[in-house]
Amino acid sequence: MGTQPQGASPSRWRARAVSLCAAITMFVPVRATAQTPSFIEFDSAHVRPMALSPDGTRLFAVNTPDNRLEVFSVSASGLSLVAEVPVGLEPVSVAARGNSEVWVVNHLSDSISVVSLEGTPRVVRTLLVGDEPRDIVFAGTNGHAFITTAHRGQHRTDASIATVPGAGDPQLTTPSVGRADVWVFNPASLGTTLGGTPVRIVTLFGDTPRGLAVSPDKKTVYAAIAQSGNQTTSVSMDTVCDGFDTTDWCLVFPDTWPWANNLLPGGLPGPRTNAAGAQAPETGLIVKWNSLTGRWEDTLGRNWNNGVRLNLPDKDVFALDADTLQQKAFFTGVGTSIFNLATNPKTGVVYATNSDANNLTRFEGPGLFGGSTVQGNIAKMRITVISGSSVQPRHLNKHIDYSKLAKSPGFDPTARNHSLSTPTEMAISSDGTKLYVAAFSSSKVGVFDTAALESDTFDPRTASAQYIPVSGGGPSGLVLDEARNRLYVMTRFDNAVKVVDLATRQQVASAALYNPEPASVVQGRPFLYDANFSSANGEASCASCHIFGDKDELAWDLGNPDDEVSSNPIDKRLASTLEIGAFDLFTGHPGSPINGTGNQHQFHPMKGPMTTQTLRGMSNAGAMHWRGDRSNGFFGIDSYDENTSFKNFIVAFEGLLGRASMPTEEEMNKFTTFQLQVQLPPNPIRRLDNSLTSAQQAGRDFYFGSRRVDGLAIGSDNGFNCNGCHTIDASQGFYGTDGKSSFEGISQIMKIPHVRNMYTKVGMFGFPDSSFFQHPETGPMGDQIRGFGFTHDGAVDTLFRFFSAIVFSNTSIGGPLVGFPGDPERRNVESFMMAADSDLAPIVGQQVTLTSTNAAAVGPRIDLLIARARAPFVSKVLGGSTHEADLVAKTVVGGKPKGFLYDRTAGTWKPDDGTANITTTALRALATKAGQEVTFTAVPPGSGTRIALDRNLDGKLDGQ
Repeated sequence: MGTQPQGASPSRWRARAVSLCAAITMFVPVRATAQTPSFIEFDSAHVRPMALSPDGTRLFAVNTPDNRLEVFSVSASGLSLVAEVPVGLEPVSVAARGNSEVWVVNHLSDSISVVSLEGTPRVVRTLLVGDEPRDIVFAGTNGHAFITTAHRGQHRTDASIATVPGAGDPQLTTPSVGRADVWVFNPASLGTTLGGTPVRIVTLFGDTPRGLAVSPDKKTVYAAIAQSGNQTTSVSMDTVCDGFDTTDWCLVFPDTWPWANNLLPGGLPGPRTNAAGAQAPETGLIVKWNSLTGRWEDTLGRNWNNGVRLNLPDKDVFALDADTLQQKAFFTGVGTSIFNLATNPKTGVVYATNSDANNLTRFEGPGLFGGSTVQGNIAKMRITVISGSSVQPRHLNKHIDYSKLAKSPGFDPTARNHSLSTPTEMAISSDGTKLYVAAFSSSKVGVFDTAALESDTFDPRTASAQYIPVSGGGPSGLVLDEARNRLYVMTRFDNAVKVVDLATRQQVASAALYNPEPASVVQGRPFLYDANFSSANGEASCASCHIFGDKDELAWDLGNPDDEVSSNPIDKRLASTLEIGAFDLFTGHPGSPINGTGNQHQFHPMKGPMTTQTLRGMSNAGAMHWRGDRSNGFFGIDSYDENTSFKNFIVAFEGLLGRASMPTEEEMNKFTTFQLQVQLPPNPIRRLDNSLTSAQQAGRDFYFGSRRVDGLAIGSDNGFNCNGCHTIDASQGFYGTDGKSSFEGISQIMKIPHVRNMYTKVGMFGFPDSSFFQHPETGPMGDQIRGFGFTHDGAVDTLFRFFSAIVFSNTSIGGPLVGFPGDPERRNVESFMMAADSDLAPIVGQQVTLTSTNAAAVGPRIDLLIARARAPFVSKVLGGSTHEADLVAKTVVGGKPKGFLYDRTAGTWKPDDGTANITTTALRALATKAGQEVTFTAVPPGSGTRIALDRNLDGKLDGQ
């Protein structure tokens, strides 16, 4: 949170800031005339990126940025590339069904590519599944395919699978619904529907699944929840007693049914000021469920049961019967973020790589005045052992002494040499005695004796002698080749496969995969993930909270009481002294000095709980952090410049991650340039034709309508419709935020946030008494899957409740002409928010394969893809006015791979060999011949030429 280095004088800091800001343009691309980029970075996370054929003669590897499956011949002399098969967008996992068939999971395309290796390797069928599929395994008597997806996505409600058990409405506004799906297909009978007919969609009580594993007897499939939480939640500011007295209980009013549950145990834990004596703002509080006491407790052990209306069962890993497809067990306490699963082939013991978040601990920085800090101790990296009903976490870095910070006397700088960070995929020897684990953020492969791991008798300081370093960075996947005593390692940073000789534990070869990513992406990616760079102990990185560049679905109280108050330069709405004072007078909110200090133009270094925000889609969103406080920092002050704001995160490397020194400006420039290129995926709730349901359209009409929902009914700057604050203007890259801040009746001025990922925050239902909302408390809501919902602290359970806030009420000081008229409008706007406009059209990534037998089923989808490729679209990240997608077709003709790009002007298809365009009819006719299946894929506008015709954009077409 700091804006000034410790010990630096203000004048020296300002002078340096000016000189550094002047140098920014030397490293960060200047915004010139917009043009549609030829590559869009999504940075999707690998789950199972490689597989070995059962006979050991082929290695399959996903090429995520190039949307291909790479096929290597495996021999005693090494790896030899023998085929490259175009699949869907952002492939992240692969599994071999046999020696001649491979299934690929396409994360952005919401699809599975079934690849045949008979004849010319090619896609022979595309299966459509739920949103953002991640992993795949085969199990059971019938060899069913199990695929993890989020509990959403357009195909979930497609009429073609309406009769499939588990399909249908994702129930985004319904309490106590699981948000994790496992789609199950019978490979021997995929059905004749548009995207294949699953046997069942199994819904698990968690929030988005990730890794899968299979028991040795193939009868059980294990599924892990990606961000399963750790039984923490936020208590809202209204639920915490005023002031910082921790012993005086108070009553919260109004007390609605069920009554007599409004007695709360006191105010915020101290300190009440920062070290300089500036009053801290009133905020909410993070609490954690204590199963031993049956209470929600804060860091002081106080009982907050009256402030929470939900249960968090923390179901982390599920066991499914591979034949009946029924859940037969679940396991809790596995971890907060679970990366991958593996089973011991001899004993059946399950291993889960994970991190365990330390978000109950308050504050970053040195922890002097506040008495605590998470510096260098953000999340412990673990492998949890599940044996029978026993769940036993094993901390991989138990050698770290977290009580000694990087600059403290007695800190051991050699600790990082023995650390492993972000453990992902595992491989286990056939005799079950040795476990290999890819440490994504450490450029190492950890090697463990399974008995020592299970008994927790390993010592990282000695065990690390067996760890295997790999070049390139970001080891994300492992395949063990025991016949040749080798280990194959996928390294995501440089997009390559490394070959390790296990006899010498040395890397002996590297097979680079073609990479279309800009050099700036490759150079900048390590700064997000590399824990050796980011922290002195080798465990913490930015990705410890921003899991694979996204969210960890938690809130953290990362204020710094040892830091100073700084100025807030951001333009503000409804935030004059008169407006704040009048609102407080008439409503009693916020009931305490704004920002603690009473100055709306300041950032206090103590801020209370804030949920982790995504690092994707930030390129046109202005200042960063919930308050926008990175607008003022080490590299200067700028209210709207994303580059300056992101670079100002430099102070977090020392204060939060526990680095011994700050990165250089050149390093921060590389990090910034990379991260601002990473984009959010298309909205999975909005219809593929980009239309809205009646409720969504009604919500959009109200959102952009003339009625003001905030402020006053008169005056040009003291009242706004929804869009007046949460501006949606695709031409400017605004999707809910125009970079400004606003006073919204709470204790701190907040930057107005974007709205593109509201659908990812669904799953918390339950809220206590509060005078800030018109809707009454919910009463006990039972089990829910998330402890954090909406708003900055995650304390508001639903958007429906958020829209009942007194600032949006027509009974507030704005009068009857301001606010939501009633609940129908609130429900409609909630529906629209789930399907809100975004940088990419929903059709992007969608694909379908035309075969000789399915023309009737897939024909209408091909028509839709063509129509959307012709539809106008506006997106600043895509260069402004463009179209919803480029449309690519891939096939094999005469045994040779062939690509086509739809020419929307001519209405025909351009081939990759430079010959004359062909008609859509002629292209479809190719599929009538066996072995010439045609796969159509909607790709980001501007990427079509690269993906369809000229892979490296050197001017020579791929087929020439």
